[in-house]
Amino acid sequence: MIPNPIRKVLSTLSTHEVRCLLMGGQACVLYGGAEFSRDTDLVVLSEPANLDRLRAAMRGLRAERIAVPDLSQEHLQRGHAVHFRCRHPDVDGIRIDVMSVLRGVAPFEDLWRRRTTVTLDEGPACEVLALPDLVRAKKTQRDKDWPMIRRLIEAHYAQHQAAPSEEQVDFWFAEARTPSMLIDLAERFPERAHRISCERSAVAPAINRDADAVEAALEDEERHERHLDRQYWKPLRTELEAMRHAAARRGMSEREK
Repeated sequence: MIPNPIRKVLSTLSTHEVRCLLMGGQACVLYGGAEFSRDTDLVVLSEPANLDRLRAAMRGLRAERIAVPDLSQEHLQRGHAVHFRCRHPDVDGIRIDVMSVLRGVAPFEDLWRRRTTVTLDEGPACEVLALPDLVRAKKTQRDKDWPMIRRLIEAHYAQHQAAPSEEQVDFWFAEARTPSMLIDLAERFPERAHRISCERSAVAPAINRDADAVEAALEDEERHERHLDRQYWKPLRTELEAMRHAAARRGMSEREK
């Protein structure tokens, strides 16, 4: 369930016609992979007019930027996140994190084209990152994201396994993170399993019902993605540190005047 303060955030964004997609914990709630999340994570179109609409929405929520960098097209397109804390009484304390570029994920226009639209009870329609894109965005160095990926895919499999589409089966083969699920898929769809085994190392042992080997392959995948994520964020963190030092120097100069 999406709590009322989050609905207020989403309603405000909709009223200001901000072109954005819900991702992160709230998106996981809607897809059945999480029970609760207080923060709101958004991927936005980083074009000047849309950022102006986003700024207007943030003013409506009395949202204050809580860290560097500031909200700019340049920072968003570099891959940085911009963080806000809401002070409007209806959403007091809610954090909003905004990004435009996600590692390993398609550009915004592609994400928008294949988005999922969810109609909330007594609320506006909510545009959400498509599940495959959300899964890719969750492949980070953070410990909490990997169990979430597993739950998202398991929930999707439980919902659609009775009569899946070819696209859904391919998604499960590509992203499933439990040996039992991959083994079950290999038994149900043997021809597809043999084809995909050339693309994903965890599928070949699933065909042979070797759960330990599947688990080892999944662990290798996770280590690789964590490494890629650390490498991706390393230069961005260096930039953030430089921004923090610059902001601190400006603050000292202002106090000395």
